[in-house]
Amino acid sequence: MAVRLLLHFLKLPLAGRILAMATVTILFFGVTIHIVEPKVFPTIFDGVWWAIITASTVGFGDFVPVTVEGKLVGIILILVGAGFLSTFFVTLAATTVQTQNALNHGKAAYKGKSGHMVIVGWNERSRYVIKQLIKLDPSTRIVLIDESLNEKPIQDVNVHFIQGSADQDNILIKAGINEAKTIIITADPSVSEVESDMRTILQLIAIKGINPSVYCVVEILTQRQINNANRAGADEIIESNSLSGSVMMNTILNQGISKALDVMLNQNHGSKVEYRPVPSELLGQSFNMLVQKYYNDEILVIGIKKRGETFVNPPFDMKVEYGDELLLICGHYRSSSSNS
Repeated sequence: MAVRLLLHFLKLPLAGRILAMATVTILFFGVTIHIVEPKVFPTIFDGVWWAIITASTVGFGDFVPVTVEGKLVGIILILVGAGFLSTFFVTLAATTVQTQNALNHGKAAYKGKSGHMVIVGWNERSRYVIKQLIKLDPSTRIVLIDESLNEKPIQDVNVHFIQGSADQDNILIKAGINEAKTIIITADPSVSEVESDMRTILQLIAIKGINPSVYCVVEILTQRQINNANRAGADEIIESNSLSGSVMMNTILNQGISKALDVMLNQNHGSKVEYRPVPSELLGQSFNMLVQKYYNDEILVIGIKKRGETFVNPPFDMKVEYGDELLLICGHYRSSSSNS
């Protein structure tokens, strides 16, 4: 039994061990002074109270030893107990500073709630995503992994920084990869597009190797690496060069279209583009009927997703089937609250 208690004691952090020793010391001297001077200290609680006040050097004077033995107990308590308490508070302060430094420099493992989001790579895109997520839902838990940063770039309590490369198992475990809900891997702007895609795919393989079920969104810059990203297990691929090129091309043909796209995609502007499963009561209906039905709820249906392929503005007579999803433009709160 004693050996087991000693092992548990040794496993405690330094501040915990010092606090435990200080507690035992206070209890010991509180009981001792009660035994030595029972008239002055009629209860053990009175003795413990005196020991705490004496060891902390506050000295209220409501209990004072009167015998030589009692005073010797007080002297030993001051020499021993005050040292323990002082050491405890100094150690506690040092531990707090070390913990804060570890958090700021990305050395501490994530120990928050499960279901968090992991973002790999620090750049303007990840900065934008993090700020927008926090703005939409301040309770969102985000872990940022980056090897180029030396300290946490965003001072938000819900953003946890891990310094390192996302292709290393120990870094991914630090980020709580096994309990993460979604992972976004952004392209590295400091290297060539080909090398950036290779790093992205390597990180994706490492992530899926640890947690195959986590939803992975990856940014790919070159068309020829799309198939490799799919083979590596990407759940969704963002072709950023292709997307930006399409926006530029449409802006050339239709001036001002980029502003309209920004309003449509930017959730802070009051609209949200999302997929939603087709309600069972609407199965077999035509696209035209769906447009009219959702229009009454102030939701715009702009497409149908069938077997992984999205049809934007399909023929009005196209029927929806089981497993199809609707592509909608709707407001934030309506989209989350409406069951239509």
